[in-house]
Amino acid sequence: MPPNHLETRMDAGDAAVSHAPKRPTLRGISDAALRAAKPTSKPYKLFAGNGLYLEVKPNGAKHWRWKYRLLGKENRVALGSYPKLPLREAREAMEAARKLVEQGKHPAQQKRLDRIKLGLEHSNTFEIIAREWVGLRDWQEVTKARRLNMLERVVFPHIGALPVRQVEPAHVLDILRRADANNGNSVMCEAKRTMSAIFEFAISTLRAKVDPVYPVRKALPANKTQHKRPLSFEEVGALLNAVEGHGGYYQIQAAFFLMWLTLARPSEVIEAEWCEFDLDQALWRIPAQRMKKRKEHLIPLPTQAVVLLRSLHTLTGNRAHLFPHRDDRRKPMVTASFRQMLKALGWAGKFSPHATRTTGSTRLNEMGFSPDWIERQLAHDEPNAVRRTYNHADYLKDRTAMMQRWADLLDEWKRKTADAMKPVLG
Repeated sequence: MPPNHLETRMDAGDAAVSHAPKRPTLRGISDAALRAAKPTSKPYKLFAGNGLYLEVKPNGAKHWRWKYRLLGKENRVALGSYPKLPLREAREAMEAARKLVEQGKHPAQQKRLDRIKLGLEHSNTFEIIAREWVGLRDWQEVTKARRLNMLERVVFPHIGALPVRQVEPAHVLDILRRADANNGNSVMCEAKRTMSAIFEFAISTLRAKVDPVYPVRKALPANKTQHKRPLSFEEVGALLNAVEGHGGYYQIQAAFFLMWLTLARPSEVIEAEWCEFDLDQALWRIPAQRMKKRKEHLIPLPTQAVVLLRSLHTLTGNRAHLFPHRDDRRKPMVTASFRQMLKALGWAGKFSPHATRTTGSTRLNEMGFSPDWIERQLAHDEPNAVRRTYNHADYLKDRTAMMQRWADLLDEWKRKTADAMKPVLG
C-alpha cells in the first residue's frame, strides 16, 4: 500500500481527520514514513501523538501543527515545515509549546512577541543608541562632534553593530585595552565613561538591563599622574616662558596665555568669538550657550589680556573666531592644539590645560582673595541659594582688581624664572 495512506493512532480526545484511505492504525510513526507521505487531492494529517500532527497539503507542502486546549478552548499552533523540522525536533518544539501553555500563554502569540522583541533588539544597536544619547546632550555642537569622533574611532568598530543587550564585559575590556595601547590612557578613560553613560541611558529607556562596563571598570585604572594638581610659582613661570619661547603657531600661544590671564576653561578660550569682546571696556561676555552651566559669564580683562587681544586682532579680526582652525577658517581651533604644543615642550606628562584653573583657584585663595570672587571668576555655581540671589552683580569690580593682580603676578613669575635660568644658561 502506498505510504501516503498512513494514519497513526491518536491519543485520547483526538479525532482522526484524514482524507487518505483508511488503514489499520499504527503505534508510531517514523521519519521514513513521513518522507514517503505523498500529496493527495485534499489535505490530510499524519498524527505523531500528544496532539502533534503533520499536515500534508495537495501541493506537497508538509507542516507541523500542535493541537492544545487553553482556558477550555481548542487551539492550534504551527511549529514548522517538514523535512526542515524533522520529527525529533518537532516533538521538542511541541514540548516547548506545551510548557508555555502550562504558564497560560498561547505559543503562537508568544512567538510573535519574541519576533517583535528580536526585531527591536536588532534595531537598537549600540551605535544607534550612542548617537541618540549624544544628540540629547546639552552640549555645543563642537563638543558633540568631538565625542562622536572618539566613539567612531575607538568604540563603534568593535561593538557599534551589536544589539546593545548583546554587549558583554569582555567586549568592553577589549575596547579599553585597545584604547589604552593605541590612543592613550586619557582616551581610554573617556571611552569608559562614555560607554557607561550610554548603557545607563539604554537601561533607563528599557533597551538594556545591565551596564557591562561596571564589572571591568577597574581593570585598567587611570594614570596616577596628577595633571590637574596646582603648579607652584616656579612651575608657572617655567611653563609660561617655555610657551613664549615656543617657535610654533602664534595663535596657539596667544590662546594659551589668554587662558592663564582669564582662568577660563580651555574650550571657552579656543572657541571664543570676536563679537564677545569689548576691548574698550576690557570685558569678555561669554554667551550662555557656550558655558558649561548654560549661564552667561562676564570676565574682566586685565591690561595684559587687552594688549594681547589688540595684537591678535590684526591677524584674525576679520574672522568670526579669535583662533580659527588652520584648515577651515570658519571653525575654531581645537583643544588638541594645546596638548600637541605641551608635548613638544616636554610638559605633556606634568601639566594639563585644565590645571590652569586649579592653579589659579589655589594660589588666589592663598593670597587671601575672597572665595566668592574666585568662584565667580571660575563660573562655579554658588551652592547656597540665598547667597546665589545676592551674587547678581558678580563682584565685577572686585574681580577686576583681583585678575589684574593675577596677571601682574604671572609676569613676575615669568621674569623671576627667566632670571634664575640666566646663570645656568650662561
